[in-house]
Amino acid sequence: MSERKTFPTSTHWGNFLVESNGKEVLRVHNYQVDENPSPIGQSLLNMMDPKTRIARPAIRKSYLEGGGKSEGALRGCEPFIEVDWDTALDLSASALKDVKSRYGNEAIYGGSYGWASAGRFHHAQSQVHRFLNCLGGYVSSRDTYSVSAGARILPRITGMTSNQLMTQAPPTEEMEDHTELLVCFGGIALKNTEVNHGGIGNHYAKSRLRKLKQKNIEIINISPIKDDMGAEMDADWWPIVPGTDVALMLGIAHTLHTENLMDAEFLQSHCVGYEAFSEYLLGKEDGIEKSADWAEAIASIPASKIRKLAHKMATNRTVITASLSLQRAEHGEQPWWMAVVLSAMSGDIGLPGGGAVFGYGSIHSYGFYGRRPVNFKAGSFPQGQNPVSSFIPVSRIADMLLESGEVIDYDGQKIKFPDIKLIYWAGGNPFHHHQDINRLRQAWAKPETVIVNDMFWTAAARHADIVFPIASTLERNDFAISSIDTWITPMHKAVKPFGQSRTDYDVFAGLAARLGIGEAFTESRSEMQWVEALYNTTRQNAAVVGVGLPDFERFWTGPQINLADQLPRTDFQLEKFRKNPAKSPLQTPSGKIEIFSSTIAGFGYDDCRGHPTWFDKSEGLNSKRARTYPFHVISNQPKGKLHSQLDHGVASKNLKTNNRTTIVINTADANKLRLEPGDIVKVFNDRGACLAGVSPSEHIRPGVVELPTGSWYDPQIPSEDKSLCVHGNPNIFTPDRGTSKLGQGPSAHSCLVDIVKFEGELPPVTVFDPPALAKPG
Repeated sequence: MSERKTFPTSTHWGNFLVESNGKEVLRVHNYQVDENPSPIGQSLLNMMDPKTRIARPAIRKSYLEGGGKSEGALRGCEPFIEVDWDTALDLSASALKDVKSRYGNEAIYGGSYGWASAGRFHHAQSQVHRFLNCLGGYVSSRDTYSVSAGARILPRITGMTSNQLMTQAPPTEEMEDHTELLVCFGGIALKNTEVNHGGIGNHYAKSRLRKLKQKNIEIINISPIKDDMGAEMDADWWPIVPGTDVALMLGIAHTLHTENLMDAEFLQSHCVGYEAFSEYLLGKEDGIEKSADWAEAIASIPASKIRKLAHKMATNRTVITASLSLQRAEHGEQPWWMAVVLSAMSGDIGLPGGGAVFGYGSIHSYGFYGRRPVNFKAGSFPQGQNPVSSFIPVSRIADMLLESGEVIDYDGQKIKFPDIKLIYWAGGNPFHHHQDINRLRQAWAKPETVIVNDMFWTAAARHADIVFPIASTLERNDFAISSIDTWITPMHKAVKPFGQSRTDYDVFAGLAARLGIGEAFTESRSEMQWVEALYNTTRQNAAVVGVGLPDFERFWTGPQINLADQLPRTDFQLEKFRKNPAKSPLQTPSGKIEIFSSTIAGFGYDDCRGHPTWFDKSEGLNSKRARTYPFHVISNQPKGKLHSQLDHGVASKNLKTNNRTTIVINTADANKLRLEPGDIVKVFNDRGACLAGVSPSEHIRPGVVELPTGSWYDPQIPSEDKSLCVHGNPNIFTPDRGTSKLGQGPSAHSCLVDIVKFEGELPPVTVFDPPALAKPG
């Protein structure tokens, strides 16, 4: 019997101790210092699941038999043939070399996402980008599916990036002493605080929120979903119509303005453009006053409550939070812009326990991190410089593939879509992140070659031509440290790689050697040599600012380390700006908060003007489309997993209904449709359809349903256009359109559907079984 040992590791949902016999994971232990460990950790027990793991390199049948020439529409439909490593590497290198020679590097798209691993070295995004840069470059992407509209608007109006504003939110311990009113647009969803960039040493968000309630701070949860705020917060729930937050905010602003409740001095000294915005409020531009009564008709929140809230905001120190979900919708730039304007009108920006903050409840640390951030740069696998300047907004990938040569607007620029012939994807699953999967499948058929590195038979792997099996976090060595957490953690290899799996690094090293760039990629270093080098860089950078770390040997053989006591207190940019706007101006054209932006106005966009604006929605409960599709679906982040990772794991499967995603529907709506708990329904619109298991609830607004993302895409008939997803992936019907010409972000939360009870024989969920494997010839 193999000796049982315990190894430290880090994941995006926490740090754990993994007990192993070298062949399999036996137990997953929580650290005692973690006061509220995530149950997602137990899904590490399913990391070696032989049904879902990719055991050997595999090539799509006709692609292999055609020597790299095959019909792209067959991706996801035909079987794979398992091959030896040399065959897969040779064919991949040949495809890369061929595309480069015929079309140039502008025909290669390097797809990835940053959540593949908490480790500093085995970071798939860095690995694939370094490899492709060594090869001569690739078409890249900007922004993220999480924050695109917000990432474009905030620098224009505050001179700060979305990440800066999220990490410089008023600390909860200071809110306890200063905040009187907490107004949460989109809530503060505790389920999302289980995850973080680069690991979590201690999940303390829940306890810190509880302290706010204990201090008798008034909390308002403005969301169609009551559970977007924890029950222990006892928040006042305002079940707003989805997508109408801007109208409600304008109604508040109108009351502040017309009753002279705004902080006129702050608006004069620290802002520009208020006069132009106030004319819009009063209807001088379009003949429509944005009053509380006007807002009530759109948002379905009583005008009396809107006016009362405006008075409270004018007389109480207020924090306004805007969730990430608000800007993943039509005109998603507007609610974040309006949140800044409202906070400026109340005069709370830059005061202790006041201001507009973004991302509370999106991940663990945003809003709860405090004033002692990691003040040094951790070592990371260097990506090098990309010689190719072409890029796309990240969520416009299907547009790029379907509309090569077309030109779109983006944040004041003109972007021309390149003609992509090869996609190399490592880390992340586009068939999870992207909207309108049927359209994505159509687009995915366009390139000549698709190569995917993956651990599991996800939809991305099933829709590839060449698939490389990748070792998991528990099957390689690394270390974790985050810029928004205070812990640094060794990540030991706990089990042997599954099947013939190799690390991303080994795959790219093999390809690099075949393409004549082996030394440029590897620098002749092994995995552990890179891990030690990156740690030593981290240690050296920490020493410069007075933070001490042990030498590598002591670190590697020891436990996780908390650096909190060594990190100095920091002041926030908006606080400095508040105290002295002349000495600490913002990085905007005016140096101030731009309520009206001449820059944005100069772009001439019809869907993002020079000041915050209400735009009617093409897909919302107030639109004509609602007559055909009467339910607004919220496809939010799931419980029990991060994105679609470990969907087959125990924490995820425990939350499914009859093996499908669980859809939450208002009890009255369920009764009208004669639905009982556990029933299976078909959820659909003209873009696609999926099955889901019913859970009636009083905690969701009538006319709204909640269908979380993350269930692996499982078409009933893979070769059929718009095939029913039997597993419940909502992106089968979410719209693939940009938020506006400014941000071009995803607008998944502007989506209408209809629902009917599913009748007949229930199709099985097969996505956790391996795809068909054929023999050569």
